[in-house]
Amino acid sequence: MSETPLTSPSSPRLAETMAEVEDALLSRWPETRLEPSLDRIRAFVELRGEPQRGYRSVHLTGTNGKTSTSRMVDALLRALELRTGRFTSPHVERMNERISVDGEPLDDEAFVRAFNDVAPYTHMVDEDQPHPLSFFETVVGMAYAAFADAPVDVAVVEVGMGGSWDATNVIDADVAVVLPIAVDHAKYLGGTPEAIASEKSGIIKAGSVVVSAAQDPEVDAVLVARVAEVGASLLREGVDFGVSARTPAVGGQIVTLEGLRGRYEDLFLPLYGAHQAQNAAIALATVEALVGGKEPLDGELVAAAFADVTSPARLEIVRRSPTVILDAAHNPHGAAATAAALEDSFTFDPLVGVLGVMADKDAEGLLVALEPVLSHVVVTQCSTDRAMRAEALGEAAIDVFGEERVSVVPRLADAIEAAATLAEAGESVSASIGAGAVLVTGSVVTAGEARTLLTAGRRKPGAGERS
Repeated sequence: MSETPLTSPSSPRLAETMAEVEDALLSRWPETRLEPSLDRIRAFVELRGEPQRGYRSVHLTGTNGKTSTSRMVDALLRALELRTGRFTSPHVERMNERISVDGEPLDDEAFVRAFNDVAPYTHMVDEDQPHPLSFFETVVGMAYAAFADAPVDVAVVEVGMGGSWDATNVIDADVAVVLPIAVDHAKYLGGTPEAIASEKSGIIKAGSVVVSAAQDPEVDAVLVARVAEVGASLLREGVDFGVSARTPAVGGQIVTLEGLRGRYEDLFLPLYGAHQAQNAAIALATVEALVGGKEPLDGELVAAAFADVTSPARLEIVRRSPTVILDAAHNPHGAAATAAALEDSFTFDPLVGVLGVMADKDAEGLLVALEPVLSHVVVTQCSTDRAMRAEALGEAAIDVFGEERVSVVPRLADAIEAAATLAEAGESVSASIGAGAVLVTGSVVTAGEARTLLTAGRRKPGAGERS
């Protein structure tokens, strides 16, 4: 799609560097500013010839687990020798991470090329619509066009927020995946699971196959109603597929999954926690539903795909002595899964938390979920203006942990250092020196900035709005 377009849009100066692309994108409405309409993104993709209709697609929504599950689906499809595009958000470190082809993020040159490919059309849409294209809408358009350019066989697309009005929802996916639904982004999606489920169920289209995680009854009822309304079909975790067994193991866990057409035994998954085993079962069922047929997938291919899965900043160990773990949990539901995984898979004593939270999130809920597994919490803040101030977070933490278990260190690098000192010293009678660890969590931004600080040889992350 790099040929001269048939239409003749105005020709703004094209970007030459990644920094120029980031500056142009970030000058648009941020992801946190929403105007519920698909008009702009529809106009955008129409001008580009509807690139999202040039390949099959998997569309994922839910409160937590979308990125990890997307990466597993991607890995399984590539093991089946299908070329994939993957769109995920937000990014952990660099903006490039949002658009991947064949499992690899676009490099800077390709990302600049993808931006320049759509840039003239952004101005046409801006001039024709009541509101300009947002950052997120523009990157979605870039992704869909880049996937058509590649070309890919299947696009694996994670919603940004919700479903019905999310910019990604101009695709009509072959398989719609609904991960566990809980309350998050209540200001935009509603304050009850049912309201949020109603919004998220908007990705379910006529004729699609819906692969759903186990849901609370009220959420399940919403999904069943939507499936009936549009004429889709529904596959449920615990009924049609699921996790048969799991055992924590060094570097992850061993899982046995019951798929739609067969049982896949003793698969090594290099991710921690029961929630990741659940994500693996959902990913497997998704791929089985997409490729069709009556025979199970090749067990060796499935095993190899899962063994190679990575999910940065999802209980990711990035340093030893002391161990430092990064996790992107940013709501109580995600923090509860993180806490359960820590108890399930690790025996650190003490485990010291470094917590940086966005001001629009349920900080108290996060603290309550993490309190049972943390000996001490160092509250901090990341660089975005959306961050809750460390002092305010400290007050909330004292209410949950007690004053003696809370430190306030506003600068993230200093907070990590302070937590590492506590972890190395050991603060309980039973703890041996060096047996402790640090958990950095509270938001994707906090985890991403910590990852950049702690991972040698990495480039600095592209700036951007993340949630």
